Order: sequence, then structure tokens, then C-alpha cells
Amino acid sequence: MMSALPSLIAVVGPVEPALLTAWVNHYRTLGIERFHLAFHFSDHVDADRRHQVQAACRELGIVPDAVSEGPWHEHTNPRLRDTLRERAGAGWHLLADSDELQAYAAPLAEVIAAAEASGTGTVGGLMLDRVSTDGSLTGWDPAQGLDASYPLGAFLTHHLLRGDPRKIVLAHSSVPVASGNHRAEGHRPANRPPVVVHHFKWRGGVDEDVERRARHSADGTWQTASPARLAEARRLLEHLQRHGGRIAVDSPRLDFRPVSLRTVPDWWAAEATRLVATWRPPTGQNEPGSMISSPSS
Repeated sequence: MMSALPSLIAVVGPVEPALLTAWVNHYRTLGIERFHLAFHFSDHVDADRRHQVQAACRELGIVPDAVSEGPWHEHTNPRLRDTLRERAGAGWHLLADSDELQAYAAPLAEVIAAAEASGTGTVGGLMLDRVSTDGSLTGWDPAQGLDASYPLGAFLTHHLLRGDPRKIVLAHSSVPVASGNHRAEGHRPANRPPVVVHHFKWRGGVDEDVERRARHSADGTWQTASPARLAEARRLLEHLQRHGGRIAVDSPRLDFRPVSLRTVPDWWAAEATRLVATWRPPTGQNEPGSMISSPSS
């Protein structure tokens, strides 16, 4: 018997309406019909931006389960996410931030059936960070699309930020998932290679967003349980300062290559499998709920 398709669970920040539209349409092409979304807006987000993204959600035929406001503490996202998971009920849940477009090598029902057979209750993915051709943090033209606007991909989260690039992309409702959807204690995914998680965070305005996170994490305005969020933010800001406000796409260490949502890179299976098998948090740092996996603004 084929497994039922999952409900999609996500906490959404004040993203541009075009991104929300592209994101919903992407998952609908995968067969997702049930969306359980919560919006969270920090104090700096003006009323117009809040209205625009919620209006876009309604135009897509989705009624959010919750809308909240206030500081973006480290516990904000997982608490909202877990509330959504309870409302979604028993079964499988697809977990995705609003800048993450997951690409599967097989239909979702087959992926879930394999996970059920493995007994892990999870399916794992790995973030492939997408950037513009020259590494500039630019906006994008919806007519052109995300793929063409950000054609290069690399393990930026891992190599530059030293953050956790692993993701739990599918989890059974009985499986608790850690902050940032990075792991599920006692339920290590068995699927190899991991699912490609195209991470479109590095768009226009992300530098201001990260600077805000660094400032509020440092002064305690936004509470965090580990030093990871502040450390990752500072690494990115220092990199941008060294490279004139751009991500260094010509860096051999970062190893950016042309990629596409339409195909899995021929190098993915070997490199991604090795990375998920060997990744460890930086020495002296608790395993984090990565800063970069929070919804972008």
C-alpha cells in the first residue's frame, strides 16, 4: 500500500510574496495538498510587509494556522512548528523553511515507504546553498525564477559558517525534531544520499537580516541557548566585509558550481553522503539549531 502524502509544516517570516508563491507552487508540484503554516513577525517588520505576505498566502488558497509577533528567540520557531505538527495530526510531516526547496529523486510516497521500511521515522536532507552568478546579495525577478537568478550552489553553510547543513526533511508525527529541523534524537535518517535542499537564503537584504540577528543575539534581545547563532552570523558578516559585500563564488574552498532544481548534480551522491556521515559541530560548541535555517526576512 502506498503511503499517504505528508502535510507541510513551516514557520514563515516576512519573506517577499513572490518567494512564498514560488515555494508553495514547488511543493504543490511534489503533490503536497495540506499546508500548515504559521507567520511570525519581529518588531522591525512594518505593517505593509506583514499584510503583503499574508495576502499572498490567502491568494494561494492557504489559511495560516497562527500569526505571532515579537522577538525571534531561538525557541520561537520550534514552539510554533511543534504546535503546527500537533494540528496536522498523525502521519508524516514535511518540514521546510520558506527559503528551502527540496528536490527528491523519487515520488514522495516512495520516499516515505522506504523510510517506514527502515524504521527510522525520518528522511534526511542536506542544504545546497544557492547564490547569484557573482555572489552579490540581490533580489530576483519572478519571471526569471529562482533557479536562473541563483544558479550556483555550494555547501556554504558547512564550509563558511560552520553551521549544521543537515536537515530532517520528513518526519513521522511520533518523532520529535530538534530546533532548526537539523536532527531527530534517536532517529538518524537512513536514506543515502540525502535529499537535496536548495537553500535560497542568500538574497537581497539577508546581510541586514543577519546583522540584526547578530546584534540582538549579542545583547540578549533575542534569546539563544548556544553561541552558534551569533558565531555563524559573525562569520558571514566578516566574509562579506572582506569581499566587498559579496559571497566569494571564486573561492576554491567554497567550491561553487552550476546547479539546478531540475536535476541532481552528478557529484551529489558521493559528496553529500560523505558530508552527512562526517559532520560534527565546531570544537567547543554545542550542536546548534543553526542561525541560517531560521525564516529569512
